[in-house]
Amino acid sequence: MDFSPVKSFLLGARASANSFLEGYEPLVLVSTPLIGLLVASTLQSVISVLQEKGVKATLIGLFMSFIKLVPGVKKYIDAEKQKVVDQLQSGGNSKRENWRSELPGVGLGVGVLDRMKEEKRKDVAWQGKCSGTVYIGGSEFEGHFSLINEACSMFAHTNPLHMDVFQSVVRFEAEVVAMTAAMLGSKTKSSGGQICGNMTSGGTESILLAMKTSRDYMKARKGIKKPEMIIPESAHSAYDKAAQYFNIKLWRVPVDKEFQADVKAIRKFINRNTILIVGSAPGFPHGIVDPIEELGQIASTFDICLHVDLCLGGFVLPFAQKLGYPIPPFDFSVKGVTSISADVHKYGLAPKGTSIVLYRNHDIRKHQFVAVTEWSGGLYVSPTMAGSRPGGLIAGAWAAMMALGEEGYLENTRAIVEVSKKLQKGLEDIPELFIIGRPDMTVVAFGSNVVDIFEVNDIMSSKGWHLNALQRPNSIHICMTLQHVPILDDFLRDLRESVKTVKENPGPISGGLAPIYGAAGRMPDRGMVQDLLVNYMDGTC
Repeated sequence: MDFSPVKSFLLGARASANSFLEGYEPLVLVSTPLIGLLVASTLQSVISVLQEKGVKATLIGLFMSFIKLVPGVKKYIDAEKQKVVDQLQSGGNSKRENWRSELPGVGLGVGVLDRMKEEKRKDVAWQGKCSGTVYIGGSEFEGHFSLINEACSMFAHTNPLHMDVFQSVVRFEAEVVAMTAAMLGSKTKSSGGQICGNMTSGGTESILLAMKTSRDYMKARKGIKKPEMIIPESAHSAYDKAAQYFNIKLWRVPVDKEFQADVKAIRKFINRNTILIVGSAPGFPHGIVDPIEELGQIASTFDICLHVDLCLGGFVLPFAQKLGYPIPPFDFSVKGVTSISADVHKYGLAPKGTSIVLYRNHDIRKHQFVAVTEWSGGLYVSPTMAGSRPGGLIAGAWAAMMALGEEGYLENTRAIVEVSKKLQKGLEDIPELFIIGRPDMTVVAFGSNVVDIFEVNDIMSSKGWHLNALQRPNSIHICMTLQHVPILDDFLRDLRESVKTVKENPGPISGGLAPIYGAAGRMPDRGMVQDLLVNYMDGTC
């Protein structure tokens, strides 16, 4: 084959290029491509920031950065931020003045128990007054409280890390995981019959592990090295934590008009780096179950992971289904669901610090484990984030589930769901308030177009209630538990009085946080809000 025409063309092209470039200095020829690369890299970074934060947030951030360069402005802003932090911490710093910072010279012996009882008496009255927080009904000195306290005490010295020693706790964990998996679809044919998992310290650790596992699983399966995940804006903040911890790019997508995950919007964000999408059953803010079946279809179509957050609903929705309440599909019976988190220490009525993370099969879960082969301390493998884990909490979870059984959970679920319905009816009878969306379970959020809902929350706080303030839209919610069953009428009475007080006398009360919540919601520079939160936490813990 004759290549002479090609060779002649290339030589001619070289001669033309040399003739064109000979008029430029060598320095220009060397620096031009470097400058081009720098410009391209800068443009890519700008586009990435614009995609992640949006045009408005990016411009506001740049504007605030320039404003702070003006002499005295940064100092003024920092001083104003500190005033807000001080107000958030009001009362807390004075209480810390007498906190111990060194060991006592002589130990207190058993007298320390009297000291602890004295400190405990200073806690606020929480019985029936808190949103969520304490899920077990009745007095803490009897009934189910007493049972799990004794179970925890019996195994307080144990650690499942030493599985050859504390075989009882190892069995307890395996059975808690298996029983929870059975509640969440492991016995259905569509689950695949390989559901597996582990106990964790809480919903956040369960979510963190599921995110880390999904990241590594998708890297092994599809070679994804720049992982991204997509979540609705109602999804728990633990996903933001996971994104920061595990270097996963996070896309937070607005919910639809019903405050559910917007399936079409989520679909638009999926690309070749997407490893996972998320649904909640229900979501923490508004108690609404996302369309898990539709999310499962997307996950299956694009061959990505789907995590379902059942931290609130794991020990309610399965029983609500059996009782005949209209609950949409949410567990491993849904094709496409690859992992689930479910808290035992909420409606499972187990001691605090117990949750479950489940996976559809062992191939996925293997990416959760950390195995170390080159440590001088020997071969090491750990299933979860913690090495040593409190066996007493595992024993307490097992005791709770075994003591209650299916019958006990069905009875509790009926009581909680019914009191939640009565709450919704009571809220509908307060004309100044409206319910956010259509709650599917036991969390009910409400706002107002008539009064400042945060001022209402401050009045409720002055009456001893501890509710959760929400944003987008401004609202508050209460997570109903067994503690609320006998006192719902008290709550509604106080709420009606609080709304009436704010309506007749609008304006913040002394020591109230309504101005701060309101200002934070309206503040365009979200970086400044983030700084406030970090400074507050730094001075609190």
